[in-house]
Amino acid sequence: MSDAYDYFRAHAIAALCKARALPPGRPKLKQRTVARVYHLLSKEAALTPNVHHLDDFRHARRPEQQVRH
Repeated sequence: MSDAYDYFRAHAIAALCKARALPPGRPKLKQRTVARVYHLLSKEAALTPNVHHLDDFRHARRPEQQVRH
């Protein structure tokens, strides 16, 4: 396993926990989508080198920050 895999997996779990805590509605759906994206990135990170995932992580963080506000 690579470091990127562990990093994305941890973020996927945290995003899923946040989604479960939210009341039903659009923010919950967005947070679940963010969790899915992190999960898919973790699957991909298990197969490829770590360096290529920095931009993917930055792009995934943007929607997550929008859900927080």
